[in-house]
Formats: sequence, C-alpha cells, structure tokens
Amino acid sequence: MATESSESEEEGKITGGNQHLIVEDDLREMGKKAAWSVSSCKTGNGVSSLRDDNLETYWQSDGAQPHLVNIQFQKKVKLQLVVLYVDFKLDESYTPSKISIRAGDGFHNLKEIKTVELVKPTGWVYLSLSGNDPRETFVNTFMLQIVVLSNHLNGRDTHVRQIKVYGPRPNPIPHQPFQFTSREFITYSTLR
Repeated sequence: MATESSESEEEGKITGGNQHLIVEDDLREMGKKAAWSVSSCKTGNGVSSLRDDNLETYWQSDGAQPHLVNIQFQKKVKLQLVVLYVDFKLDESYTPSKISIRAGDGFHNLKEIKTVELVKPTGWVYLSLSGNDPRETFVNTFMLQIVVLSNHLNGRDTHVRQIKVYGPRPNPIPHQPFQFTSREFITYSTLR
C-alpha cells in the first residue's frame, strides 16, 4: 500500500503506488451509486474510462487547470477511501502531482478536506478521507470532488486511469447474514 507522510494537518506526500488493488473487507465500492462528471475531456477519453475497470484506458482532460472529477450521490453517503490508478511510467507529464479532495452538499458549498502531493506514482494510490481525530473515520456527504491542481513536469492535461470510492459496509461484521446495527445487537450476534 502507498505510504503517506504528513507534512501538515491536511497535506501529505505519497510516493510509489500498489500494482494490485487491496481493500479491507469492511469497505464497499460506492461509485456505482453516484453520477460522475468531469470538467473536460478529449473525445474517446471521457468519464466512462474512469469506471470501466480497464487499466489501459484513461480519462484525459482538455483545457486549463484545475481539472475536476465530480461524484454526486442522490442521498448522503459515508465515504472513507478514494483510490486512484495513475501511471507515471506511461503518462509522464500527464500524471497528476497535486490532488485536492473536496466534499459538500453540492457545488455551492464544497469544502477541501485533503490535499495530497503525488511523487511519480505508478499503481493504485490510496487517499484516506478520515481526519486527524480518531472519531472521524469517514466523510458524510452528497458530493465528492477530486481536483487535479498540477501535473508532473508542468504538464497541462491529465490522465487518470481508474477511480474507486469506498465507504463502510452497513453491517460492521463481514459475511454476517443479519444486519445488526446497534452495539447491543452486535454483542448478541454470535452463538457460543
């Protein structure tokens, strides 16, 4: 998994990447419940390329920075992790170097929750949405916006090959057939 060394409360540097997508069992992919849009794209390299599970395709922006990926949900959801697949070896100056993640109810009140600097990433890059407080394990939001602020080698347009968004499973016990939600019910959920 990629390592994150925090420079300040909201900004960190991530180097490397992971060739295989590894996500904990207590998280589920939430992207299929959302409406996705981008600020701009080249013909044939649109938003569908971000969600096709193919690492050979990519979204390519077309225009001035910053480049935006908007992820909107119909109802408020809990989000815990954003995972991007970027490849510096293939994309060079098209690879994002600084990314901001914003959350809110809509375009009118987005708040920046994390800024990350990527150093020549190749593979899956994990961006946790949890805050510094241990009680802040997720973001409860209607909309998430991923902003590419700059690219490596001062590139203008950007390539992002895949984006996955994960939230906690509604049932805190994996592979449990019943949906126990309160702490008291979870206590009595197993037979001895």
